[in-house]
Amino acid sequence: MNLELTLRKEHSKSQCDRIVKYIGNNKHRFSELMNLFFSGEYRITQRAAWPMSYCVRHHPALVYPYTKRLLDLLSKTNGNPASKRNIVRLFQFVEIPKRYQGRLMSICFGFIESPEEAIAVKAFSLTILENLCKQYPEILPEIKTIINTRWEQETPAFRSRAKRILNKI
Repeated sequence: MNLELTLRKEHSKSQCDRIVKYIGNNKHRFSELMNLFFSGEYRITQRAAWPMSYCVRHHPALVYPYTKRLLDLLSKTNGNPASKRNIVRLFQFVEIPKRYQGRLMSICFGFIESPEEAIAVKAFSLTILENLCKQYPEILPEIKTIINTRWEQETPAFRSRAKRILNKI
């Protein structure tokens, strides 16, 4: 499969599924997808983001060589919304290397505090922070404070995820 041509051809759930199946747990094929994701061409980056997140969901270890670059992209304020959403989505399913945990926590706190951030990014960020609470229980009061502060301004989707997380922790 020529991944670039496949990504250019269409953007659909079935296309995403085909790409994920083709890549499987193959590091070289995943590397090809990541090279396309990082290429900078908006449409290709956008279309590669979706299968990237699903590949990592099924095979979390694939993402480790790219963690720093993905965090660098998340730190950009003018990033591609599809890329941001899918990067944050995939970090829900990965054990974050210790050296990146603080940085990712900071990014996620920024996302959930921001009134302008997309709801999916906020919801995924809440889950990442929930996962990190197991190692860093001291962040729990900050999570609770932000949730309580933002509660009235947030969407039902945010409140649902936040309520589930607060009940668990």
